[in-house]
Amino acid sequence: MSKFSEYNFAGKKALVRVDFNVPIKGGKITDDTRIKAALPTIQKIVKDGGSVILMSHWGRPIKDMEKKPELTKADFSLSRIVSHLSQLLGTEVLFADDCISEAAQQQAAGLQPGQVLLLENLRYYKEEEKGDKGFAEKLSKLGDVYVNDAFGTAHRAHASTAVIADFFAAGQKLFGLLMEAEVNSAEKVLHQSEKPFVAIIGGAKVSDKILIIENLLERATDIIIGGGMAYTFMKAQGGKIGNSLCEDDRLETANELLKKAEAKGVRIHLPADSIIADKFDANAQTSSSTSDNIPDGWMGLDIGAMAADQFANVIKNSKTILWNGPMGVFEMEKFQKGTKTIATAVAEATQAGSFSLVGGGDSVAAVNQFGFADKVSYVSTGGGALLEYFEGKELPGIAAIK
Repeated sequence: MSKFSEYNFAGKKALVRVDFNVPIKGGKITDDTRIKAALPTIQKIVKDGGSVILMSHWGRPIKDMEKKPELTKADFSLSRIVSHLSQLLGTEVLFADDCISEAAQQQAAGLQPGQVLLLENLRYYKEEEKGDKGFAEKLSKLGDVYVNDAFGTAHRAHASTAVIADFFAAGQKLFGLLMEAEVNSAEKVLHQSEKPFVAIIGGAKVSDKILIIENLLERATDIIIGGGMAYTFMKAQGGKIGNSLCEDDRLETANELLKKAEAKGVRIHLPADSIIADKFDANAQTSSSTSDNIPDGWMGLDIGAMAADQFANVIKNSKTILWNGPMGVFEMEKFQKGTKTIATAVAEATQAGSFSLVGGGDSVAAVNQFGFADKVSYVSTGGGALLEYFEGKELPGIAAIK
């Protein structure tokens, strides 16, 4: 049983770091996945007879207000989340219009068991991102026990995600249920993976994924490379890639990664063919081509049918699957088939008993868009945090509690 589940919050004020940095357009929340992910942690504390003080950031108020003087604090206020959170929890959520003011302290002190208080945006204070000790101490005084349930910010050494833990005794700082699930899933893939273990790495740039690929060469049996970054590998091997995305300054890096993989016996799978377009546009003319012989003036925007079949076979024969990044520009209907085929293969492998972890903004968006989120083992809420974890870095938000 987890430490969090064992802990009895009766009569305690739990100071919970959540990640409510959700997309809001025209005052409406357009995706509440992160809020819903934090509900079980809040509900457990309330059920025990504890009270909850929630703290989160939203956007980058100080930096953005400097750039655009027409923006005000109201454009970054967490007050816009209160009614939706109250609805989800089925109880009135109180709001403090600051996170460390005297009024906020009084509101926190006066909380009754079962009550929930949301503090205003932590990033109204520059001390939050600076990891300021004094600011962290002021926050720590609001609660008896500290719970970090914000995996999405675990890679930041901010005041509320890491430094604050110094002000709580060993038994009074915990991961929330979401954080526990994230860490356990990532650990399972990184340190307890059953073989064959395939890592599906997509996205635009090789430079964004070098460290993760290097770290996975120590663990995976197969690495599938799709998306724009595949064409850097193609060109590095002497292929013709037309106008496809390519990082010319990373050609040597791509070849080095291929050599390292060969030396370690890791199979790297590059797309044999591509769906190509005459421009980056939803209404572009399309055709198909081998990925290493794309005509001038054309660009690869998705993996082709042969590649999709080959990749799907590798996935279906794997016991552990990590998926980070799409296979093409899946936001455009003409170029989503490859990513959809991968999503289907991951879901089928999971159904057959494999463990699958999907993480990184775009692949999460893809499984949600295609309706596969409940057909994989775990969908991570942390984009940058998960990437850094798989790069082998120690995350400050995890280290502070461990």
